[in-house]
Amino acid sequence: MSRTLVVGVDAGGTSTRCVVATLDGTVVARGRAGGANKNSSGGRLAETLGAALGPALSTVDREQVALGVLGAAGAGGAGGPVFRAAADEAWSDAGLGGEVVTVTDLEVAYAAGTAAPTGTLLIAGTGAIAARFEGGVPVRRADGYGWLLGDEGSAVWIGVRGLRAVLADLDGRDRRTALVDPACAALGVERPDDDEALAQALLAAAFARPPADLGAFARDVSAAADAGDGVAQAICHAAADRLLRTLSTVEPPPHAPVVLGGSVLLSPGPVAREVRAGIAAGLGIDPREAVDGAAGAAALAIARVTGAPVAADVHARLTGG
Repeated sequence: MSRTLVVGVDAGGTSTRCVVATLDGTVVARGRAGGANKNSSGGRLAETLGAALGPALSTVDREQVALGVLGAAGAGGAGGPVFRAAADEAWSDAGLGGEVVTVTDLEVAYAAGTAAPTGTLLIAGTGAIAARFEGGVPVRRADGYGWLLGDEGSAVWIGVRGLRAVLADLDGRDRRTALVDPACAALGVERPDDDEALAQALLAAAFARPPADLGAFARDVSAAADAGDGVAQAICHAAADRLLRTLSTVEPPPHAPVVLGGSVLLSPGPVAREVRAGIAAGLGIDPREAVDGAAGAAALAIARVTGAPVAADVHARLTGG
């Protein structure tokens, strides 16, 4: 029996998405589950992957599935064996007999934006990283070091600097900023009359949250920048500058595509605009977008089944691009 379907899974920190597609790029089913925590046990990861696979496979003939590509942050390096074991378990539990391949979230995101084997990826979401691809695999990376030591220009980077600016406003170290009230709303702090008391309340509320949660404040910083707040504008400009520097560090190949991913770069706002303008001015191209990571994983699966690069029309049909 000829197998004519592929499966693509993008296991992210907030959601896990699955796509089932034909070899011509037609999406026939989708599934979605909660986030896949790379620090969880293999069994828990397998449950999450299975929860995304189940709905997507419920309306298709599983015997027609030739291959699946499952991607996740932490799927490379030391975390590779854990994710591989979880993928194998979920694949088997789903009753699938075709091959299953595991890749990193970078490969999935890049494939979501382009079928070209050579190009560059720049992500700015909770974290920030750039990677240059050759032959469809990342050969050079910059940043991606986490909120404490890197991820410059990411949502967390922006959010933390916005909160620092609020505290500097309250104690008089720096300029006044319109970010004070949004910070209170974002952290659930009722504003007292005393600035020192407010600073302490904001400090306590910020430290009570996981660092990744502070990235949500980036939206407020962006909105304040667009409304004309000079402090917020300076933060957003610095974020865009750091991201463009990270991109240039991996030396994007001339005339090759640049794929953008992550909430900071895929949402309207001053950082996305400045980064896109910088890419257009420096590289002479318009960047592409990695919107559907699961579709990118499915594109990698199609390429493996056919043994050839995914055609442009197939990629466009699969990703909606």
